[in-house]
Amino acid sequence: MRFDLSLYLVTDANLCADFGLERTVVEAVKGGVSFVQLRDKHASDADMIAQAKRLKAVLAGSGVPLVINDRLEVALQSGADGLHVGQSDTAVQEARAALGPDALVGLSINTLEQLHAAPVSLLDYVGLGPVFATPSKRDHAAPLGFEGLAQLAAASSLPSVAIGGLKAEHAEQVFQAGAHGLAVISAICGQASPFDAARAFARAKPQGE
Repeated sequence: MRFDLSLYLVTDANLCADFGLERTVVEAVKGGVSFVQLRDKHASDADMIAQAKRLKAVLAGSGVPLVINDRLEVALQSGADGLHVGQSDTAVQEARAALGPDALVGLSINTLEQLHAAPVSLLDYVGLGPVFATPSKRDHAAPLGFEGLAQLAAASSLPSVAIGGLKAEHAEQVFQAGAHGLAVISAICGQASPFDAARAFARAKPQGE
């Protein structure tokens, strides 16, 4: 499946509450979001499956894929396009075996050791971060900064998306570091206009990227 990591939205139910999850995603995609991850650490599997099905419906025809954060059963039951996992989540091997060869599978990476240990042949992309400390994820690893991001991006044979405290003004540095895109949560979900917030990121993308 073809995919574009240039502007990767990770949802947050609380931050999306003012607009509602589906409306936030629709507006963000209109503004330039190219990839969506449904993340909700507190919802039940049943609620997440229902959320994912609604998101798949509003994304239909857009070409924007939907992956699920960690919940393999949700990805399987909802018809999502794949799964994104962290270092302590569902094993990549288990996810690929369950989802099949056509699903998208991504893995969060913070160190070169993690990158070298990753089962590259089973992955479609990696998430590199956090670039900066962020309140969206309180248990995050040590921030990489742009220098650390560049080191990991250079060592990765897979497409990569940077995450962690990123704003539109960071786009040029992220792409210069070698990442293929920016992943954001509060910079879109927590804004008064998800469309305008996404458009600001899309406009900040360097020409030719």
